[in-house]
This record gives sequence, structure tokens and C-alpha cells, in this order.
Amino acid sequence: MKIISRDLAPTGTLRASINLGNPVLAQGTATAPTGVTVDIAHEVGARLGVPVELVCFDAARKSFDAMTAGRADLCFLAVEPARAAEVAFTAPYVVIEGVFAVPVDSPLTTPADVDRPGVRIGVNRGSAYDLYLSRTLEHATLVRGEDGTAEFLGGGLEAVAGVRQPMTEFVAARPGVRLIGERFMQIQQAVGTTRTRLPETVAFLRDLVEELKASGFVADSLLRAGQPDAAVAPPG
Repeated sequence: MKIISRDLAPTGTLRASINLGNPVLAQGTATAPTGVTVDIAHEVGARLGVPVELVCFDAARKSFDAMTAGRADLCFLAVEPARAAEVAFTAPYVVIEGVFAVPVDSPLTTPADVDRPGVRIGVNRGSAYDLYLSRTLEHATLVRGEDGTAEFLGGGLEAVAGVRQPMTEFVAARPGVRLIGERFMQIQQAVGTTRTRLPETVAFLRDLVEELKASGFVADSLLRAGQPDAAVAPPG
């Protein structure tokens, strides 16, 4: 375990990149974050016998950039081909859904309807659904910003994409917007580290994630965080 500890936490402290921009996975503030990713980070540190530093960001792309720039040792991101080129991922620990919201009087009723010429979709730049839609859309256009919902509201866009739970809250607060209930993607959230790590380090993380899913650790953490609708991923 000492070899893995030195490899994964070369500074002597495990620096975990936490994305506060996804409220399913992390809540609270940068100085006092909570949630399933925080719990997993602390568990990894406990297994390795090293202290944990939580490096918090407000967007997935910033968390990814910190990982690849060497400012973090561990990340919690959706598995996407554009990221997997630089990040060694475990199997997912949580599965969430990407959905669209549209104006209440929109003729768009299914995810397939949204991919039409002239449809503009607001997305958070660098998010899992931005990456997914960038490689799968054939006709619609993405409008990227720090906050896709702000782009949608401010720009009069035809649709906005996001994670189901916060999008449900977004729609509930706005009578003029409705959710398209059918998901357009399944978002597989996994633990990751750089591909420069030793094979046994990556194997340690992968085995630990499977253990934490099977033991109920992940489910209990989600429940404590007020996220009972988030599904624990099946065995990897």
C-alpha cells in the first residue's frame, strides 16, 4: 500500500478535485464541501493513510483541467472519450441522466425532436453532456457558457441540457419552462486519476469503487446528501 500511496499522493496529501457544479455529487461550499465525492475522497485517503485536501471547482471542465495540470491527484467525472484519453477511470459509482428543458409552448417533446436544424441548446461548457452532444448531434447547435440555463433564458434558446435533478428544480421554479422527461443520455460518474499512475494504483481505485458500491457506502452517502434519486451504478 505504501507504493500506491506514494504514487497516488506524491506530495504526502491526497488532493481530490471536487466539482461543486454538479449538486448530485457535491454540495456545500468550497470551504466546507459535502456529498458522495467528498466521502469517497476521504475513504481513499483513509485506506492509504494520508490526509486529504479537497480542491473545489464550480464546473467539471475546471476539475478536469486541475487533474491534467497536476494540481489534483484524484477526480470525480463522467466517463467520456475526450477525457479518457488522459484520465484512467474506474467503473462508474453513480449513474445519472441528462435531460432537456424547453419553453412550455415548444413543439419539441422528445430528445430526437431537439436535434433539428435551427434548434439552439444551452449547455455548461465542458460538461459531460456538452461533450456527449458535441459528438452526437447532427442538426442542432450548442450554445456554450458558464451556465447553460442562463444562456437559455438570456438568449431565448429553444432548449437547455442538464442533469435531471437540478433541471427538475430549474423547471419547477419557472412556469414558462417544461422538462422533456425522456433522457437523452446516461451519465456514468466515475473516479479517475492520470494515466501516468502505476497499474496497481489504478487497480486499487477500481477495486475500492466496487467495494464501496457493494457495501452500501455509496448508497448511504447519497441518502445523507439528500440525493435518493441518484442510482448507484451496477457492478463494474
